[in-house]
Amino acid sequence: MKIEQLVVGDLGVNCYIVSCERTKEAAVIDPGANAKAILDKIGDLKVIAIINTHGHADHISANKKIKDATHADILIHRDDAQMLLESRLNLSVFLGESIESYPADRILNSGDTVNIGDIILKVIHTPGHTKGGICLYTDGILFSGDTLFAESIGRTDFPGGSMQGLIHSVTEKLLNLPDDTRVLPGHGPSTTIGWERMHNQFLS
Repeated sequence: MKIEQLVVGDLGVNCYIVSCERTKEAAVIDPGANAKAILDKIGDLKVIAIINTHGHADHISANKKIKDATHADILIHRDDAQMLLESRLNLSVFLGESIESYPADRILNSGDTVNIGDIILKVIHTPGHTKGGICLYTDGILFSGDTLFAESIGRTDFPGGSMQGLIHSVTEKLLNLPDDTRVLPGHGPSTTIGWERMHNQFLS
């Protein structure tokens, strides 16, 4: 497995390109902006999935351009799917924009898996930042979207947010992963589950 990271957009979203070294199949996680830079990084990989960890505009803005170029399927959790299609729901309208994506090609639910060549990404539903927020887990790596950050957690003051729900998602669904699990969040630096268990003030 190979992971490439790009920081995209005004809000500094971490976009990840996850690829299988044997098959050259790849997934793009959270293409929030800067489609050209993402496509340049993709190179000759065969992108088969565009995965949105949730439906906020800063994580979906480049969906259309990436799909147009790669013909990959767009995947998002059921509870955030409508956010792809409505600027009011994905909050872009409040930033003076009207960002919309193509609709989801595949609806995700907790426990689903996404196969990228030899890579199996397990979907973990972690509501709290949004109702349909997800994390993706594979081989000791957690793509945590805006659920869990280094020594912090996602905001819960947007529509559909819930502090109680987010804390439950992290403590009951993520902190049971091994301490050495590498956490690759939607914003900011990487961390580990063990570090967050010890140092995240929101989880104490």
